[in-house]
Amino acid sequence: MLREISEEVRINLKDRLRDMRQAIRRRRHDSRQASLLPPPPGGHTPFPLPEIEGLLGRAVSAFDDAMTMATTLVPHDGGGNAQARPFETYFRSGRGAIEGERAFRRDMYYLAGAMLARKKALADPVHEAGFAAVHAAMLRQHGGLLHPAGGEAGDTQRTARIAELCAALSVELLRARPVRPRLPEGAAANVLEAEAMLAVSVLVPMALAVALASAGVETEPGSDLLDMAAMAVEARVDRIMPACRAADPVAELTPIFAMLIFHLR
Repeated sequence: MLREISEEVRINLKDRLRDMRQAIRRRRHDSRQASLLPPPPGGHTPFPLPEIEGLLGRAVSAFDDAMTMATTLVPHDGGGNAQARPFETYFRSGRGAIEGERAFRRDMYYLAGAMLARKKALADPVHEAGFAAVHAAMLRQHGGLLHPAGGEAGDTQRTARIAELCAALSVELLRARPVRPRLPEGAAANVLEAEAMLAVSVLVPMALAVALASAGVETEPGSDLLDMAAMAVEARVDRIMPACRAADPVAELTPIFAMLIFHLR
């Protein structure tokens, strides 16, 4: 119990520090922009005084630089260059369970950032706590699929299980929405439909990248599994969207992912 509590505190602390750093960076950027503005009409000096504003700006910059340096000094596995890894890496049993969950939420956090950058999408702040909830939901709802009692009899059955796990992870990501991409104002007439399409195009490739890693798919030089997964989802989004809205989305998505994995291997 104590270990679970400490892990929850660890996740929330990381999320709050990231939020603070983003806020500080916005303040740092806004301060630089404000310094370029012309003086107000009448020549009155705005409050706070320039000297005080300069001190605050230097303090903000120093804090941001210190956090950046601390990030580079703290040892981590993967970090900003995190790659999708197999389901077996993320969903372990016994003593490796905590390490698997940490790897999952860390990798998903950075993969989410990569997908948002790829889509040039705005989003609410992304928190590792959201991915911790997805990991717990996978264990709770799909534990038998993650740890089959009898194993697989052959490659075909293994691919089928990976495709079903990919479908399950896609559904849990879309249910929890740990990443909430937003459209620019006025970008689409049907905002709800466009936002749903954007959520699918950001979240589902993350699940498919994990499935491709589980299936041992190799990439071309200069590419990675997330790139491959994103292009595959873009090509089949007309089938994926209705499947996500079906009464049994896991059952509807599984054959789609099985076909994609088969063709990408």
